[in-house]
Amino acid sequence: MLRKLRDTRLAQGKTQSYMAKQPGYRYASGYANIEMGRTKPSLEKAQQISELLDGDVNELFLMKSYTKRVKSQRRRCRNISQHNDRAGSC
Repeated sequence: MLRKLRDTRLAQGKTQSYMAKQPGYRYASGYANIEMGRTKPSLEKAQQISELLDGDVNELFLMKSYTKRVKSQRRRCRNISQHNDRAGSC
């Protein structure tokens, strides 16, 4: 579940129906399936939804595990580049 997406929408008092109509979904279930993690929106739809919520697309749609993995990889690359002249593996 994309908890951050849902929590942000609820905090702003916006309904799933409202969120579905703006980017062009025919039914509220199109948007609800995104919140529940059943479907993944296109980058264009994710950006439209983020704009409706005045949020950052990365914060609203990226899972914590993915974000942690990316940060860990960046840290590892920095350490390698500090100890080696070449950081080609990063």
